[in-house]
Amino acid sequence: MDEQGNAPEFKPYHHPAAGWGAAKSVTEFLVREGELVDGPRAIMRMNHENGGFDCPGCAWPDDTKGLHLDICENGIKHVAWEMTRKRVGREFFAAHTVSELARWNDADLERQGRLTEPMRYDADSDRYVPIPWPDAFALIGRTLRELDDPGRAAFYTSGRLGNEATFLYQLMARELGTNNLPDCSNMCHEASGRALQAALGTGKGTVDLKDWELTDALFILGVNAASNAPRMLTSLAEAYRRGAQIVHVNPLVEAAATRTIIPHEFAKMATFRATRTGTMNLQPRIGGDLALLRGMAKAILELARTDPKALDTEFIERHTTGFAEYRSLCETTPWADLERQSGVDEAAMRAAARVYREADRSIISWCLGVTQHEHGVDTVREIVNLLLLRGNLGREGAGPSPVRGHSNVQGNRTCGIDHRPSASFLDRLGEVCGITPPRADGLDTVGTIEAMHRGEVTVFVGMGGNFALAAPDTPYTAAGLRKCELTVQVSTKLNRSHLVHGRQALILPCLGRTEKDHQAGGVQSTSVEDAMSMVHLSTGMKAPASPHLLSEPAIIAGMARAALPHSTTPWESYVEDYDRIRDTMARVLDGFEDFNRRVRLPLGFRIRQPARELVFETPSGRAEFSATGLPDVVPAEGTLALGTMRSHDQWNTTIYSDNDRYRGIKNLRTLIFMNAADMRDRGLGEFDEVDITSTAKDGSTRCLRRYKVVPYDIPRGCAAGYMPEMNVLCAIGDYSTQSDQPIMKHLKVTVRASDGS
Repeated sequence: MDEQGNAPEFKPYHHPAAGWGAAKSVTEFLVREGELVDGPRAIMRMNHENGGFDCPGCAWPDDTKGLHLDICENGIKHVAWEMTRKRVGREFFAAHTVSELARWNDADLERQGRLTEPMRYDADSDRYVPIPWPDAFALIGRTLRELDDPGRAAFYTSGRLGNEATFLYQLMARELGTNNLPDCSNMCHEASGRALQAALGTGKGTVDLKDWELTDALFILGVNAASNAPRMLTSLAEAYRRGAQIVHVNPLVEAAATRTIIPHEFAKMATFRATRTGTMNLQPRIGGDLALLRGMAKAILELARTDPKALDTEFIERHTTGFAEYRSLCETTPWADLERQSGVDEAAMRAAARVYREADRSIISWCLGVTQHEHGVDTVREIVNLLLLRGNLGREGAGPSPVRGHSNVQGNRTCGIDHRPSASFLDRLGEVCGITPPRADGLDTVGTIEAMHRGEVTVFVGMGGNFALAAPDTPYTAAGLRKCELTVQVSTKLNRSHLVHGRQALILPCLGRTEKDHQAGGVQSTSVEDAMSMVHLSTGMKAPASPHLLSEPAIIAGMARAALPHSTTPWESYVEDYDRIRDTMARVLDGFEDFNRRVRLPLGFRIRQPARELVFETPSGRAEFSATGLPDVVPAEGTLALGTMRSHDQWNTTIYSDNDRYRGIKNLRTLIFMNAADMRDRGLGEFDEVDITSTAKDGSTRCLRRYKVVPYDIPRGCAAGYMPEMNVLCAIGDYSTQSDQPIMKHLKVTVRASDGS
């Protein structure tokens, strides 16, 4: 049963993605949220180049053809959720203690509405009480100034922060004297950045949306596009109609891998005509992507013995290094090993390789299904290896294309949120801004949590997000936060992180992406960077939810001025006019020259990617093949490899309902998807209650009890379930030694019939 007493349902989904199902869901959501007027208005302003605001959801690029409805179901829900008329003010907090709120579920916390004024935790009453903005800043400033080491503070950010606020945030941290700048990238695409940097000399993908419009073949790995990047469906449908091959690689065949009806294609909506979004589906075991990619490379190398055009030998000789070692590795790896580790048979790998061989231009795209593994860096490097074999780099319609999951997570890293900053960036920052930035590496997400436990980090500032739920090992993370002297959460809505707090705690409410940002210089715009390196402006359209809200740049400047009273940084001037922030950014950040002019161009501008121009900023000056052995990803007897994922009616830790339309689930989140044969081996039937136990690298265990099991089309030995509920199963020590990111897509678990406790 869900919280309303509705029985769980499971009926496999066989309809097109998006289409009338999405339209119905959006309408019901707007009615429920009371946004039938402002919701449609927002739809007409979202992702528009002239005065519109950027969707606060995913980072998929804006349409290049002037599309007037460049929107999706989840984007509309995200915006309506932000624009809700419900409010969480001082009356709410006076009526509820923190201990009481801690017993509420997470969906109900966020459903209370928008935060309206700054609040301070009062331990005597166990309630949040109002605090004026100047007093809140003074508390933060005093606590930071009293630290005996600036490294005792950590400054976290989620991907929602705009570029200008991001730049000010890292500037404040570094002027204080720390590089402790953990961010959500540490938990999602850290592996992508490290792999691409090592192989190509850039931490980003090299393709743009026009490349997607020109490519002959798309390989989509570990992506649930219909839910996590729904606007990709338009690109997939257009690719299919022009004859491109589309190969989906995922343990689960997701809705986006079948067919779609794009809502803004009115004729197709009216006639229920769907377009296919894939031409081949491969279902590797969890963690088997590297072996599958190597199998494709092995097949290409075998074809090259009789087909000289199977390899781009001129490209390899002119622009790469390490090919001979990689070729030897592929040739000496037995097909039996590749089949066992990938979970895909040789014939299927060869078929995918033929698609790749026959395409003149190919793009390989991936998301967290590839990165959240122990060997995520090696897998992304294997993607690059495969691209290099046929020269799929430095030309239109070809290259690597990571799918970033949040609207400005890539911009955060570009604009300085990096716990391991380069010396050149710090040199430029110090010279332009007149500060002496620290040189020692800071703490990432896992390092911050561990440092809180050791008492080495005592101040935690969170700019957006819901750190207590998004991080791994949920109870361990909560215990670390509670050890802090001060926790500060900059938020739009109530969430779990406000209830898991330090000895002192502040909630600072900020403007949302949809709201007008009035400053002394007029209404301000902020910039964001999408997943393909396009930077453009976003301007809110709606009056703020409360007159007491501040913008994120204003909040950061207030904290900075209080913590750094003698700073020569013009914090107040920056907040008056964000053009001044952008002028400074243009002097510090490579690729942001002439920022204020270029960002106002139609669709903004694209940050230069040297690797796209076949300029490789690697030690060798060339693109570098990697040659790593195959990891053993086959689960031990009696265990399963479990990957956490989002449901369709969810965005990160925000849960709109207990339904997952594209996977056929209603009224249930506490579930585990399993292969039917694995269920039979354990004597389990549909909706039987099970206990799920994970075993960490250090041998410790964690358990979720009385979850319901659902049979699903997933390879034997594999299982899946929803985050954030399943984050508890990922121990703090279960992070990749390659990327330091939690391995939430590859947990080792056992599943048994529940003992009823």
